[in-house]
This record gives sequence, structure tokens and C-alpha cells, in this order.
Amino acid sequence: MQITKPDYFDRFRCIADRCPDSCCKEWDVQVDETSAELYRSLSGPLGDRLREVLHTEDGAVTMSIIDGRCPMWRSDGLCRIQAELGEAALCRTCREFPRLTHDYGDFVELQLELSCPEAARFILTQNRPQIITTETADTREAEYDEDAMAVLKATRERALDILFDTSRSVPEVLALVLLYGCQAQSQLDGGEDPQFQADTALDSVQEFLKEGNPQELADFFLTLEILTPEWEALLQAPSPAGWTNHYRALAAYLVQRYWLQAVSDYDLYCRVKFILIACLLVKNLGGDLFRTAQLFSKEIENNIDNVEAILDAAYAHPAFTDEKLLGMLLSETNHSQQSEVTL
Repeated sequence: MQITKPDYFDRFRCIADRCPDSCCKEWDVQVDETSAELYRSLSGPLGDRLREVLHTEDGAVTMSIIDGRCPMWRSDGLCRIQAELGEAALCRTCREFPRLTHDYGDFVELQLELSCPEAARFILTQNRPQIITTETADTREAEYDEDAMAVLKATRERALDILFDTSRSVPEVLALVLLYGCQAQSQLDGGEDPQFQADTALDSVQEFLKEGNPQELADFFLTLEILTPEWEALLQAPSPAGWTNHYRALAAYLVQRYWLQAVSDYDLYCRVKFILIACLLVKNLGGDLFRTAQLFSKEIENNIDNVEAILDAAYAHPAFTDEKLLGMLLSETNHSQQSEVTL
């Protein structure tokens, strides 16, 4: 079996009490059954407290937040379970976060998740990361349509090539990813694999561009489930920032995470639009890029209902038409705001 991961994956370390946010805030923690049994068997004050805060509903065990924080989160920013029992005693969720595992049967892809501030620092400060591949003796079989996966893998690499073409501006490469996504969807549907002509593609859409409205974009996200007041405040008062090369890294993270998931339903284009919507939203909300991107992930990527709502709306919502998304990317206003930096 093949396992791949970005070259910075193993360098990640939780910064614990130095973290500007915390995975111990706002989220209920799902506890695996093995850890739940251990926690309920403990004696002493820690065991008593864990039995108080563990709850079982519909077969799932959770540790619910109290006053906005995990009841095991100490005032010094450290976890009481880890402090008293060691890291090995953490439940699977806490032990693995923010590490993501995409398991396709005969291959596995590992990533870091943007919703962790330290992981966001790794993700957003990278040029195109080197992907490290290892082979294991595991001989599990594929759990997907192999022809579809071959198309998705090939088109994902082409999308990443487009993103990191530094001869083009950030809004141009993002627009090209959207346009290429349409061609990739056609290939996934069994169509031919023509050479993608970037200049021709950009020229062909100029007459169809429509002005997009950052507030219209944000208003849709106000209809979704909101976790933090900070996110709601950003959505209520967008303050568009300029484009920087960090958005290439943000888009690449999203391409790596979501592109192959189309093997489940053969709908790649809604995921490509999701990627562009995410980049435009983070840019148009403004504020500190790292914090806004991290909040996007915390609020959206960690809520499957929110992700599904965006995927469903990608084709039908008036804020998400191709003409408006491309207009926000390619308008003269956006070009004049562009200020690219080297990562």
C-alpha cells in the first residue's frame, strides 16, 4: 500500500499553551470507545470528573464543552488527561488532530488540517510542497472506480501545475483552476483529454464576467451553522484584502484535500467551485489571512453539514455563478489590489 504526505507533515508539533486558539475550545470531542472505557475505569478525582462529563447519545461518546471549553482543558492551556496520564491516554480525536487521513483502500493520503493555527502556518507558508511517498507491505484492495481515480489523480496534478505557474497572477491561476475544472469534469464523465489552453480559456470568458459582491458571498455563509462570534463578525462586515501568494498555498491545500473525493459521486466541479468559493471568501473577509483561513476551516471544514450545504449551493445559489466567481477574480478592481509576495 502506498502512503503519501507533504514534506512538512512530520515536522508538526502541537504548541500547546502557546497556541493563539485551541482545539479544546468550542468543539465537543468525540471519544472512541476504547478511550471511553479507560476514562470510566479510572479511580480518583480525574476518573470522577471524566465520568461526569462523558455523554453517550446514539451510540457515540462525547465530552461536551462547558462554558465554551473542554472540561479537561486546564487554565494553563494544557490537557489534564495528558498531564496526569501521558499523551498515550488521549482519545483518538485529540491524539490525531490536526492530522487528516484519507484512506482509499490501496493507498492513503495524509495531510494537516487548516483549522489548527500551527498547521495553518505550515500550510500557508509553503510553495508547492514536496510529496513524500512510502510503501508498506499491506495489500488491501482499491475501494473506488479505478478509471475515475486515474482521471482524478492526473487532473489534480494538472490543477496544481496551474496554481503554481508563477508567470501568472494569483487571481488568474485561480480562475484557470475553475475553468480547467470544467474540462476535468468532462474527462471524468468519459470525455476526451484535450490540451488545456490557458490563454484561450481566459480570453473566452471575458465577455461573460459579472460583478460579484463580497457581501452576497458572506451572506450565504451567515445562513450556515456558526460556531464563534469572531467568524460571524467577519461575515457581517467583509473588508476585502489584496491577493498574495499565500492563496496559491490555500488553494493547493484544498485541491489536495477535496479533488479525489469526487470518486465517491463523480461530481468534481462542485468541489472545484467549493475551492474557489473558499479562497474568495477568505480574501474578501479580510483581517489577518492566517486567522481568517484558520477560522474558515474551523467553521466550515469541521462541520460536514456546512460543507454539504456549500457543495449543494455551488450550482444554484446566485452568489456562486461561474460568471460572478470569475468576475471577482478577473475584474480590474482585483488586479489593482494584487500584491504578491514570496512565501
